[in-house]
Amino acid sequence: MSGRDTLAHSGHAQAAASNLAYDLALLLFRGIINVFFREVRPRGAFNIPRDGPVIFVGAPHSNQFLDLLLALQVYRESGRRPAFLVAEKSMHRRVVGFLAKSLSSIPVARAADNAKAGTGKVYLSPDNPCLVLGEGTKFLEELRPRMSIMLSKAASSSTAEVAEVISDTQLRIKSEFHNETEKTTSLVREKSEEAKSQSIDGLTFKLLPYIDQNEMYRHVYQRLHEGGCIAIYPEGGSHDRTDLLPLKAGFAMMALGAMADDPNVKVKIVPVGLSYFHAHRFRSRAVIEFGHPMDVESELVEKFKNGGSEKREAVSGLLDQVYAALKAVTVRAPDYDTLMLIQAARRLYQPPGQHLTLGQVVELNKRFLLAYSYFKDEPRIQALREKVIKYNRLLRDLGLRDHQVPRAQKASWKTFGLLLYRVFLLLAWTVFSLPGVVLHAPIFVTASIVSNIKAKEALAASVVKVAGRDVLATWKVLISLVMTPALYAFYALVATLVAIKADAPLDRILWTPFLTLLALPCIGYAALKFGEAGMDVLKSLGPLIIALIPGKHRYLEHLKRVRQELAKELGEAIDEFGPQIWEDFDKNRIVVPSASVPPSSGKLGLWRRRSGVGAVDAQGNLLSHPMTWLDERLFGWSRSAENSREVSRAGTPPGSDDEDSGDYDDLLKVPQSEGKASKVQGQRGSYADLQKLRAVGKSH
Repeated sequence: MSGRDTLAHSGHAQAAASNLAYDLALLLFRGIINVFFREVRPRGAFNIPRDGPVIFVGAPHSNQFLDLLLALQVYRESGRRPAFLVAEKSMHRRVVGFLAKSLSSIPVARAADNAKAGTGKVYLSPDNPCLVLGEGTKFLEELRPRMSIMLSKAASSSTAEVAEVISDTQLRIKSEFHNETEKTTSLVREKSEEAKSQSIDGLTFKLLPYIDQNEMYRHVYQRLHEGGCIAIYPEGGSHDRTDLLPLKAGFAMMALGAMADDPNVKVKIVPVGLSYFHAHRFRSRAVIEFGHPMDVESELVEKFKNGGSEKREAVSGLLDQVYAALKAVTVRAPDYDTLMLIQAARRLYQPPGQHLTLGQVVELNKRFLLAYSYFKDEPRIQALREKVIKYNRLLRDLGLRDHQVPRAQKASWKTFGLLLYRVFLLLAWTVFSLPGVVLHAPIFVTASIVSNIKAKEALAASVVKVAGRDVLATWKVLISLVMTPALYAFYALVATLVAIKADAPLDRILWTPFLTLLALPCIGYAALKFGEAGMDVLKSLGPLIIALIPGKHRYLEHLKRVRQELAKELGEAIDEFGPQIWEDFDKNRIVVPSASVPPSSGKLGLWRRRSGVGAVDAQGNLLSHPMTWLDERLFGWSRSAENSREVSRAGTPPGSDDEDSGDYDDLLKVPQSEGKASKVQGQRGSYADLQKLRAVGKSH
């Protein structure tokens, strides 16, 4: 065998080993995702290029470690293995670093991760915003051109690159101080004056080293030249804001640089939006949406080659294009209150009986936000906004959720029987889940405490986080991954010691640790299933109790009328303003007026999301509710009423699109038992192609 053949064989072996490590890491991560999330839905997976160099640009980066599910979905839908760009600091962490290395991640050094405290205090010259003055500083010793200085959090952690070090107390910066979103010269001056009024010489600062990223770009270019794909979250760090942060220019430099180096390389950029429903909560839901792949324009590549101002113009142009594409696949709100308002309006707009997929819920949220940004100053919209807020207050006062209101009916003996049945069910699920909950309690408690501590630390160190929720889920998972094997080993040891003390036969003593280690995951799995079902039942008891309290029924009826009037007014406003934004409004609408909602036919279509009877859940991992068949036989949740005025609902658990709902929410109204049970096959795969769904619905 020649030397060239030997090298080729060695390269193939390394690639095979790398792919195997990648697949095993994804298998582990898939298990984590399936346990942490109740449901993950892909949309637009057909947009993933099956070959050629691709950069997946994800946003918002709102769930730190768990945002790696982008790689999982790409692999499941296309078989491709994207390499993530990961902060070099994270690569040195045990669990995250292990997974990142296994996923062929490319480390990215960040100056902020290597920051050191500077000596003395600094403030801006009153005459020149690019001249920094110091008191007790050692600029000549500590700083060099191309390094940066970062001011304290009081000054919004503003940064600036050093252009020239004049003396120990004077330096010139390349441009004015800025933070993630804007220039901060005025803020820096204001905070400096406040400090001086308190007899403090100026602001504290940190020294940020210049980072040479040539090695990182070399790895990226090599992967793209080989026809591979990479994934990046260009906002820089994770956050829990309701809108996107300004994008870093790195991915644009990568795409343009790779094409400038080799004219035969045609890089595609795929925008990816992640929408979480309570991202920090255990057993929450998520939607990951892949936008249309974007070609990098040859004109931008030529400008990039020319360097100087044209290079900056090319990078800026590509940034703007990708930012616009990300806006189309993400749910963006200016603030939390607006997001809550939009979600409330979306729930009101959806007629009872129309069960939307999670993907369609996300799409409706995006459309509502876009329309609201256009017409929020209209008197009719402002009046409607106040009515929605008032309606939400009524819901909160009664302890109800919106999707429970349309099903409210006058209490009867069936309601009382249903309440007793649910209480019995809750007790049963509690008993079944209790052993697993007790055995895993050390993990739950520790994960909760540590994650909250880490969230506070992250919030204190950041100027972009709102509550630090983006780190909660990450630390819950990391603590669980570390503690679970240790706790299981401890239980196995205790079980073995008990067997020895009980003078058990030798063969039983030898088998005890293995049987214990085998039984504990099963007990944990049972606790997960029964506990989840129990929580859903617990949430359903409040409305039943309200319905049974004398005199409360008229409040429910009033709330029902308020909702009907509000939904009607909202629908009329949408019909009026919607066509002003979308020319094809009627053709591409997701929600159909309630009069045209078809009854359940048991066939795949737009109206159903999954089966409720013994169904595999959205991730295909059999985490459906236990003993659903008993619920069906006793109360017939999945049976359609023969009355044509009654719109059939999905079986238990219903495919609820409400981000706050559980799977036992169809409870205020006792369904009719006549009719034949209708089973619906669960839908899998992408949900972005609404036209495709609509065509399937019509064909049936």
